Amino acid sequence: MKINKWTLGLAAAGVVSFGAVAQAEEAKESLKTAIASTTISGYVNTSVHYNPKQNLAPGYAIGAGKQNGFNLDVVNVTLEKALGEGEWAAGYKAEVLFGPDANQLGVNSAGTATSDLGIKQAYVNLRIPVGNGLETKLGVFDALIGTETFNAGSNPNYTRAWSYTIEPFQHTGLQASYRFCEWMSLSAALANTTTSVINGRPGGAGGNRGNISHTALVSLTAPKSTGSLAGATLNFGYLGGRANGAGAPSAYNLYAGASIPLPVTGLSLGLAYDKRIVPNVGAAKNNDDDVYGLYLSYRATKKLTLNLRGEYADLNSGAAAVRAGTEVLAGTLTADYALWVNVITRLEYRIDHDLSGNRGIFNAPAAAAAQKFNNSHLLALNVIYKF
Repeated sequence: MKINKWTLGLAAAGVVSFGAVAQAEEAKESLKTAIASTTISGYVNTSVHYNPKQNLAPGYAIGAGKQNGFNLDVVNVTLEKALGEGEWAAGYKAEVLFGPDANQLGVNSAGTATSDLGIKQAYVNLRIPVGNGLETKLGVFDALIGTETFNAGSNPNYTRAWSYTIEPFQHTGLQASYRFCEWMSLSAALANTTTSVINGRPGGAGGNRGNISHTALVSLTAPKSTGSLAGATLNFGYLGGRANGAGAPSAYNLYAGASIPLPVTGLSLGLAYDKRIVPNVGAAKNNDDDVYGLYLSYRATKKLTLNLRGEYADLNSGAAAVRAGTEVLAGTLTADYALWVNVITRLEYRIDHDLSGNRGIFNAPAAAAAQKFNNSHLLALNVIYKF
């Protein structure tokens, strides 16, 4: 332990005690060690949207209010200390959002209004030496199920799929993950609710009334011994519980996803199926959502990657901001070209066609009748700087 001369002089003069000096120096060294192992990362996400012949944005997730203009989507700042190699390793993650997209997640604490500041993840990460090592998270963490994530730069396309609209975003709870072997792992969690409200309760302010949400994901990865299929993944997920607020009905999500390398250099295939089940309430029937997704990715050159997504969605539960009974056929083509270091630059064209003919794909269901078209077109430029 090193003590500087000025502090030593104060201690000798009796202004401070040697014990207090020693404790302060030890605390300072401990803080230095903790800071040294913490990483800072994040991104700034911006976009330009052009939606010809329409004034309302479609009802897919994180798309409202961006039509026909320039946008700051969101700023992400993440502090993280990853788990070390020790049997009793500990770490944490704090991921904070700033900007318009932050309030669209609805992650604000129970009883507070929306704002342009949100907590995406904030948890303590602990390893328990059981078998191969049980890793736990306590706090706020990303949902287990789903193919796409909130962070646009981690998805093959800029805009989110319709499947993302009917899935959970985050949970407040306890998660545990265990890898049985090279090709199989399981993650499971208990959470307050199925929705993103931090510290939310399905019974409202009166408590959770014993209704704890539960979710799990089984992940299978093809080992090297499978030859050309090595690296292929297959995921099965489940979520059940209630949303935040008094009187929230039970709801369930089922998820299946696969990623398959194809026998063409640079080409890969992804498949996804998402189902949201809301049991019949009163006279309401057929409250389920079904979304089928297909993803194709082709790395044409070292800098250029083309990503294609196709979807069919049958939306009835009200989770998506569309009229009940809306059927959508959607296609998205994204050209991702790396021009600058640490920058994602991509141009995207998307079309959503309302198969049901009621113009329900727009983000204001009550006003959708004012729309003259069953098609929604989007041409978007997305620029993200990652640090």
